[in-house]
Amino acid sequence: MMMNDLLMVLVGLLILVLGVLIGVAFLVLLERSVLGYIQIRKGPNKVGLLGILQPFSDAIKLFTKEVMYPSFSNYYCYYFSPVMSFMLSLIIWMLIPYYFNMVSFNLGVLFFLCCTSVGVYMVMVAGWSSNSNYALLGGLRSVAQTISYEVSMALILMSSIIMIMDFNLLMFYFYQKMVWMMFIMIPLCLMWISSMLAETNRTPFDFAEGESELVSGFNIEYSSGGFAFIFLAEYSSILFMSLLFTIIYMGGYNMNFIFYLSMTLISFLFIWVRGTLPRYRYDKLMYLAWKSYLPVSLSFLLFFLGVKFFI
Repeated sequence: MMMNDLLMVLVGLLILVLGVLIGVAFLVLLERSVLGYIQIRKGPNKVGLLGILQPFSDAIKLFTKEVMYPSFSNYYCYYFSPVMSFMLSLIIWMLIPYYFNMVSFNLGVLFFLCCTSVGVYMVMVAGWSSNSNYALLGGLRSVAQTISYEVSMALILMSSIIMIMDFNLLMFYFYQKMVWMMFIMIPLCLMWISSMLAETNRTPFDFAEGESELVSGFNIEYSSGGFAFIFLAEYSSILFMSLLFTIIYMGGYNMNFIFYLSMTLISFLFIWVRGTLPRYRYDKLMYLAWKSYLPVSLSFLLFFLGVKFFI
């Protein structure tokens, strides 16, 4: 019986990983098409019907290219940091509150915070082990940025957790049957959106890969498979953050049309922001994290503690 259960869990995990990878492939296609329309040009439309095979041809191209590595790099750290980054971005998907054949997390929010914290090391090691000044600078900037935003991100999350008094992501659905949390805590919701952008290194907070000022930052020395793994990890994180936002603020996990539509719209928001907004200035980013978001999220946390205490 135990072996049977374990086999079912493994099959569930395999389906989840395949689903995430296919989702990432088509998210890339969506991004390239949407950016094409925003910039009044055509996106990918040659490979397959309406460019639908473009992500798969890109993957084949990247993984069949010769692996180049710098002579003076710290080889093992350089080689394994993109792989570990990709593995971490897949492990975090175990948090999905499946109703069947899957791990059930009672402390899902804590697991999410742990995984996002460990993700910082992968970027730092990738930047340092390349033994390039540009990569190191990109890595350092990314670490400073991610650490700054994780503090306020955890506090924003704490306000929602205090309202439901549970770390299990399934509980958000039962609390939001009457009204979405998005309407109860609008300022925190907006702060969470910009923290998501900073956490996933996306425009306007893409300082880890500021192409115009750092020739692509921490991943400059990576090509072929290493670059593909970094790329996959980033887009997998975007999908997961969209899922998490939908669970926390837009009605919870209930596997209906509105849930999937909400998740798609949040993923589209990532792309729309990239096509619309210019890059933020680095000192202003730090000011936003420590002087604006931290005091506001702390104030809301105390407010919701008071609400919960008096109800």
